[in-house]
Amino acid sequence: WAASPLYAQVSNIDNAELKQLITLGVPVIDVRRQEEWKQTGVVKGSHLLTFFDKQGKYDVNKWMTEFSRIAGQDDTFILICRTGSRTGIISKFLDQKLSYHKVNNVTKGITQWIRKGNPVVKPAI
Repeated sequence: WAASPLYAQVSNIDNAELKQLITLGVPVIDVRRQEEWKQTGVVKGSHLLTFFDKQGKYDVNKWMTEFSRIAGQDDTFILICRTGSRTGIISKFLDQKLSYHKVNNVTKGITQWIRKGNPVVKPAI
């Protein structure tokens, strides 16, 4: 018999999986800072919701208030940052501490998305 996992598994996804989920209408949440969005552009349709400030500080309650307008605990969603580092931390937190069950983390972030020639748009900020 197989034991049930204590936590849902965070899905670490690549560009192909990101494209597929976007076509299914799964929301993309870009957790980078405003200057980063302006520097690189964003995946079209992304929700822009900064988690960590320049000093690495964050306000979980404020972020969760905004985030909960985009995705609930049983909704599928995608987290993206520059290289997957920040979203790795946030994904684990949402999964293990807050019981979000359908977390998709873009492991190599927007840098790999752009490097592979995928489109970005100017952020609507």
